[in-house]
Amino acid sequence: MNIRTLCLGILQFDDATGYEINKLVADGRFSHFIEASYGSIYPALTKMMQEELVTCRTEIQPGKPSRKIYAITSAGQAELFRALEESPKPNRFKSEFLFLGLFANVLPSALMEKAFAQHEQELSVLVEDMQAHFDCCKNPGSQFAIGYGIAANKAALEYLRQSKHLLLESDPSEDLSTDVVNEASYE
Repeated sequence: MNIRTLCLGILQFDDATGYEINKLVADGRFSHFIEASYGSIYPALTKMMQEELVTCRTEIQPGKPSRKIYAITSAGQAELFRALEESPKPNRFKSEFLFLGLFANVLPSALMEKAFAQHEQELSVLVEDMQAHFDCCKNPGSQFAIGYGIAANKAALEYLRQSKHLLLESDPSEDLSTDVVNEASYE
């Protein structure tokens, strides 16, 4: 999925400013799909305006700068649905916590315990937040996506708790070079 498709998808739900789109992508209900920044969202919106996939209206706010509010057009809806017909790319999971875990046997146990506790807390909060969104959601597609996220994060949390000993009781004498990851086996 690209930024255009993401923006069109957000606008399919409701009109929004570039700031609101960025907020939804950064830490809102669209934060679990792809990364995007102001630097990619605004150029995408500008290009889609030129292509008449979105419109923009200016809303004057007394005592504040005016707001540009974007809306999807019928051509934008057609583009969104065309893009959604493409097979999704495989999921990519990236985790700085897991990278840190690779070095558990050479790092101080206090550092690993702190990282473990922080990650466990982050996952717990994420599951609670997603559950709150799920409970008030009426759209079956949104319920499915949120439910999938809840299930995946609950499984990660369970694994984390069950496998804590692997991170916290590692042998510092183990040689890191013996655990070379074969990238081909993960493709």
